Amino acid sequence: MSTLTKQNHIGRKISRIRELRDMKQEALAQALGISQQTISALENSETIDDDKLVDVANALGVSVEAIKNFSDEGIINYFNSFNNFTDNTTATFNNHCTFNPLDKLVETYEENKKLYERLVQAEKDKVEFLQNILNTK
Repeated sequence: MSTLTKQNHIGRKISRIRELRDMKQEALAQALGISQQTISALENSETIDDDKLVDVANALGVSVEAIKNFSDEGIINYFNSFNNFTDNTTATFNNHCTFNPLDKLVETYEENKKLYERLVQAEKDKVEFLQNILNTK
C-alpha cells in the first residue's frame, strides 16, 4: 500500500476524526441510523459517495472538506501551535498582563487595610455604645 493511498483513505480519516471526537462506532451508527457493522465497513472503505460523506460529516460535526483534508500531521501541528515547549519540563506561555501584578497586590493590601480600620472603628463604636448603656443604668 502506498503512502498516497493511505493519505486519501476516506474511511481511515472518518475513523480518526470519530476517535478524536471521542465517539464510538455505535454512537456514529445511531446518529446515521445504520448498524455498527456498516460503520466498520465504511471506515474500511477507501472511497465513499458524496451523499454518504455529507451525512457522516454532519454526524461528526465537521465539514466534508475537513474529512477530505484531514491528516494526523495537521492535527499534531495544530496542537503544537498551542504548546511551545522550550524543553521537556517547562512550557513557555505567552502571558501578556495589561497590569502590573505588584500594583494590584499593593492595591489589594490597601483595600484590606481600610476594611480592617473600618472593622476596628465599628468595634470601638459598639463598645462605646454598650458602655453608655451600662452607665445609664
